[in-house]
Amino acid sequence: MKRVLIFGASGFVGSYLSQEFIDNGYKVVGTDKVNGPMLPTEVEFYETDLMKNSEVENLINNVAPDIIVNLAAISSVGSSWNIPQITVQINVIGALNIMEAARKSEKKPKILFVGSSEEYVISNTLIDESTELNASNPYGISKVTQEQFAKLYRDQYGLKVYCVRPFNHTGVGQRESFVLPSFCKQVAEIEKSGTSGVIKVGNLQVKRDFSHVKDIVRAYRMIVESNDCEKIYNIGSGKAYSLNEMLNYIVGLSNQKITVEIDPERFRPTDQPVVCCNNDLIRKNLGWEPQYTVFDALKEIYQNELNN
Repeated sequence: MKRVLIFGASGFVGSYLSQEFIDNGYKVVGTDKVNGPMLPTEVEFYETDLMKNSEVENLINNVAPDIIVNLAAISSVGSSWNIPQITVQINVIGALNIMEAARKSEKKPKILFVGSSEEYVISNTLIDESTELNASNPYGISKVTQEQFAKLYRDQYGLKVYCVRPFNHTGVGQRESFVLPSFCKQVAEIEKSGTSGVIKVGNLQVKRDFSHVKDIVRAYRMIVESNDCEKIYNIGSGKAYSLNEMLNYIVGLSNQKITVEIDPERFRPTDQPVVCCNNDLIRKNLGWEPQYTVFDALKEIYQNELNN
């Protein structure tokens, strides 16, 4: 049985990715600073500090994985503006620690690094893999840098390092600091109160390509199982909706009267007006296609909030 080691396994995406690999016949080993409540019970878990080289090296040598996936990251654009130094430490130095440990290990595993659509230049057209990289926030810059180091380790050391650029994704378990779970929680709280209410939001005019997290993790598995580690893939639904459209859908799930207030404090220093994925390459090369819509995810998140 092939073994997968997932860094950042306790996070939102980690639980879904763990289940995806388990369902496809892999032994999954997860690592993070703490265990997470959503992590499948089949996962063999170890606490590891990604910033400590010795811990990373020991773990990789002991587990001897066939595949490593790094999900450990500062993954919020907003947070990256508040803590740019920590963002670079975790997203770049953390990735380097993994590659160095893998380079020194006897068994040279495949490695998958997760980038972001935030790496790309601001564009109002569909973004494909050839679109210029020109990140406009600390998070995006850290992911571009991670990719550059990945290429270096591929070219200089022959490591099989894969890079992907997922667009926005969501699902049950995503933190409320992210926009769609925040909307769902606020609307669900008003619904549970039984009275009308107000929700506070940021810029609703931006359009974003959101996928269900289950579609994203399926793509991760398919990509790292492929043979071409030099090919970088976008992952997204190929459809962009405004935050206003998605909020209206969530509000429509409630029976209460809800007033929407714009809160300038929730605006970002820079915000691309439209971000939408061209997913032709992954469809053509790997046969991946979305099986869900963002509205499927929104309904699941909202129902989960109502029940908790």
